[in-house]
Amino acid sequence: MSGHSIDRWDVIDRAHELARNGEEFALATVVWRQGPSSGQQGSRAIITATGELHGWIGGACAEPVVIREARDVIRSGEARLLLLGAPEQFGAAIPEGMAVIPISCQSEGALEVYIEPVVPTPHLVIVGRSPMAHTLADLATAMGWRTDLRDGPDFSAADAGARSIVVIATQGHGDEEAVEQAVSASPAFIGLVASRRRGEAIRGYLADRGVPQDLLDRVRAPVGLDLGHTSHREIAVAILAELVKLRASGSLLPARPAEPPRSSTPAQATDPVCGMTVAAAPSGRPIEHDGVTYYFCCAGCHDAFEQDPGTYVTAYARQEV
Repeated sequence: MSGHSIDRWDVIDRAHELARNGEEFALATVVWRQGPSSGQQGSRAIITATGELHGWIGGACAEPVVIREARDVIRSGEARLLLLGAPEQFGAAIPEGMAVIPISCQSEGALEVYIEPVVPTPHLVIVGRSPMAHTLADLATAMGWRTDLRDGPDFSAADAGARSIVVIATQGHGDEEAVEQAVSASPAFIGLVASRRRGEAIRGYLADRGVPQDLLDRVRAPVGLDLGHTSHREIAVAILAELVKLRASGSLLPARPAEPPRSSTPAQATDPVCGMTVAAAPSGRPIEHDGVTYYFCCAGCHDAFEQDPGTYVTAYARQEV
């Protein structure tokens, strides 16, 4: 098995790990190349929302551009096709919708990269042991959702993450304790199988215990579409239907998105030689000139600037105006 094949399997394993953890990411695939280029057709990489890259997509010129574009793809939820290189290198008319991003590195190669967002599988935590709870779990599992069924006393905040959907169906058996655990986890959604009046009573009780009101306001009671007088199985259908509707509208988002680690989102700079976006970090081969620090995508750009900084500083200043 070639090294590239091993790399691709590693990327797939990492994708499965991120999906299991409910994390968003983008998958970048090289679909065409013009040599010389370190990126190979079929090369793949995963880029997380914080800009971490796993896999191989190309060298120092291509990688920062792919990371930047992939993070935009994750935010927008829309796939993107990139041509990294000059338009004439493509050898044909540029297809509609393809973004052309010039890169100017010593290799003079070009890459066509397809970047697609990967939305994590919904994670549904159902608290309760009623027939309705089991029916809801079966329906969600049939739809491909990741489903966990917890008895009331066994449920804790650790069972739910920031992207989880929590439905509390304890129905009088520890409702207050289950709701308190759920709100402390700050999941994407909390639904309570109870009447509106019962829901208000539970919120009032927990407010008296010191649970912040803004957390309690996130508990939806009753949960599920109003279908009138229905059976337990039909209540499960109504709940799942509402969750599908909310997910389709983009309403099931983390309540408190975690701030990305500062170490994973370094400052960026523009290479004054080729115009590439690069990391303003030691890996960017910094050179200080007239009190300004410049960063570079590769040794070639670094050496070119070192030999004639004045020419590139002047051109760089024009670009910044």
